[in-house]
Amino acid sequence: MLELAFSAQDAAQIRLAYSALGEAVAGIRALKDPSHHALHLPWMRRVRSWLQDSGTDIRLLSALVPLADRVPDFVTPPPVTPASELGEELDRLRATPADQVRQDVEAMAGPRSLLLAELHTSPDAGLSRLADEIATFWEGAIAPHWPRMQSLLEGDILHRARRIAEGGADLLFRDLHPQVTWRAGTLLVAHRPYSHTRTARGHGLLLTPSVFTWPKVFTQTAHPWQPTLIYPARGVAALWEHEDTRTPAALAKVLGHSRARLLVELDAPATTTDLARRTGMTSGGTSQHLTALRDAGLITAYRDRRYVLYTRTPIADSLLAVNPPAASPDDHERAPAQPRRS
Repeated sequence: MLELAFSAQDAAQIRLAYSALGEAVAGIRALKDPSHHALHLPWMRRVRSWLQDSGTDIRLLSALVPLADRVPDFVTPPPVTPASELGEELDRLRATPADQVRQDVEAMAGPRSLLLAELHTSPDAGLSRLADEIATFWEGAIAPHWPRMQSLLEGDILHRARRIAEGGADLLFRDLHPQVTWRAGTLLVAHRPYSHTRTARGHGLLLTPSVFTWPKVFTQTAHPWQPTLIYPARGVAALWEHEDTRTPAALAKVLGHSRARLLVELDAPATTTDLARRTGMTSGGTSQHLTALRDAGLITAYRDRRYVLYTRTPIADSLLAVNPPAASPDDHERAPAQPRRS
């Protein structure tokens, strides 16, 4: 159990950000431990095939993501902006002080492999190789799926920001993960085998939603990093699904099948193009339905750089809560759903 005590200053410095670099590293962990990341099996099959066909060398990256130990902190520094670009994060990785690299490698359990020994001896050269391996892995394994993953992560951040606005830290952490509890100014994270009682040191807390950490949560509290909690993003259970979404029949009678379907699909924010692809509607038809839903107060739209993302409003969430999508006949054959807690 990790107990992280917050001061008033810490509570005021809670921030949200996702990490492209963090997703690449977490993806390696999922590939190495498929039995505990069954949700991502469709992605794993494609990536394993690509790795085999391309002969991509990611041995150093793989060595730094052990299954029985923590990933060294320098490999996944907390993102400094809400939506970091991979190139920016790799520049920070390459600039890691040599002493920090050596300290983190020395803290790893078990015998040190030749690759880790070389990294310990020559951190600058090792960091350059590591950054190149991550960039190569990203291009083949993550980039083809990044627009949809990014929409999911941005949607989670929007949801959490709304929870803070509606009810502060208590509401923010209430449905974040079954292992996470907020109690009287202390964040409790029930993950093993770690047992620490710490303060946030006046730095607040960074909340980082992730696709590939599912179903676990991870924490990073060591100096000099900002205390960080990495948790599964909302809606990740449907990320790799291609089956037709089951549309609530009662809601479809009122709104029409297409508009009800779009509301179900907007469990996480998405663009018009993404929604059209998922539903089989034309882009023009999708746009018209989205405009009608927005005029009715059931969805909102916001611009993120060059994209316009749509998301459900609390009113629409309430409608779907009383009119949930029907279960698919083969739901029992699918990967387990994302853990949630009311």
